[in-house]
Parts: sequence; C-alpha cells; structure tokens
Amino acid sequence: MTEPATAPLPVVILISGRGSNLQAIIEAVGQGELPIDIRAVVSNRPQANGLQRATRAGIATTVIDHTRYADRQAFDQALQAHIDRYQPGLVILAGFMRLLGKEFVAHYRGRMLNIHPSLLPDFPGLNTHQRALDAGCKVHGASVHFVTVDMDGGPVVLQAHVPVAVRDTAASLAARVLELEHRLYPVAIRWFAEGRLTFNDHGQALLDGIILNAPRQLPALTGKPV
Repeated sequence: MTEPATAPLPVVILISGRGSNLQAIIEAVGQGELPIDIRAVVSNRPQANGLQRATRAGIATTVIDHTRYADRQAFDQALQAHIDRYQPGLVILAGFMRLLGKEFVAHYRGRMLNIHPSLLPDFPGLNTHQRALDAGCKVHGASVHFVTVDMDGGPVVLQAHVPVAVRDTAASLAARVLELEHRLYPVAIRWFAEGRLTFNDHGQALLDGIILNAPRQLPALTGKPV
C-alpha cells in the first residue's frame, strides 16, 4: 500500500523587481522539483517585471505600494494582512527590497527565507558585488538565510561561491552570482517544504534535525548540496 502524497506547501513570494529568482522557482515547480503551491506573488513596486512572470504562469499577483503608506508599520500591516489571506507555510523573499519591521518578522518567525548576493556574514545590505571587488575578495557568492530582525543576519542555511576573476566588474560578477542564486534558492526551499529545514526556539537553523553551525555549500560544478 503506497503512502498518500503530501500536499504541496503553500507559499507567498515577495518581489520588488525583475523576478529572475521567482522565474527559477516557477520553473522548478513546473519540472516537479519543488513541492510548493505558489498562491500569490506580491510586489511593493507597481512596475516590477516579476509581476508579468507570475501572470504568465497563472499565479495571482498583488501590488502593495509602500509609497502609499504613512510609515513602515502601516505598510507592514497591510502586507501581512494580505499575505495571511493565503495561509502560507512559507514566505519567500525573492529580490524584495524593503526592510521589514520587528512585528512583521516575528509573525513569520521560522517561516520566511531570503536570498542574498554575498557569502554572509560578509557584505550584508546593498552593492555587494562592488564591495567584494573593493575588498579584494578571491571568492564571492550567494546565501540563503532565515529572516530575522537583523538585516541579512538570520541563520544562513545554504551557500554557493564563484571565483573572482582579475578582470571582473561589479556587473560581470553579479551575472555569475545570479546564476548561482537560481540554482541555490530552489534547493533550500525544497528542504523547507519537505520538512528537512527547520528553525528552533533558540533561533537556530536545523537540517534533518541537526543544528547548522555552518551553512551547507552547493558545489559550483555538480549543483548538488553536500
């Protein structure tokens, strides 16, 4: 007797721009590699190109324009109310360029992931590629982490890296890191959807029940986590 299939995990994805990571997630779902149900894509920017990607995939979209709210708290409250309509098991930040307040982050504690274009804890925040070049880094990369109140400071669960070439510019380095992001994010999301990736009461990430004292690494050539 076969066991009944587990229902896909309901998720909401937040974007602010072109939505290339969103597209990678959509494609992973379509290929049967990611057991999630994308219930909605929400953007804080009306002109975000990622909204068109979602619409083409038949996914519900909403714009909650942060410029129409008096302050961050009012925006966060509106965003949270809309997300909760879909009862997500996970909120995915995919190029969402707004800082979120403590109450919002606490509400989704342990069920909100973000991808960041650096090897955290190095270079949190913006302009990561130029900062890596300015610092003379020999390697650079991307990280998936749980979202906490500290900007880009939550437990890192998965990383991938690329070598920095002598002739690299911020643009050329960004392009290579973005390719990594597209491979990296679906892996971490799948771990969460399968119940392998969790977040405990002490603010630690666990994979298969074992505390991640250091993030797992995605080898650049194989694409398979070790």
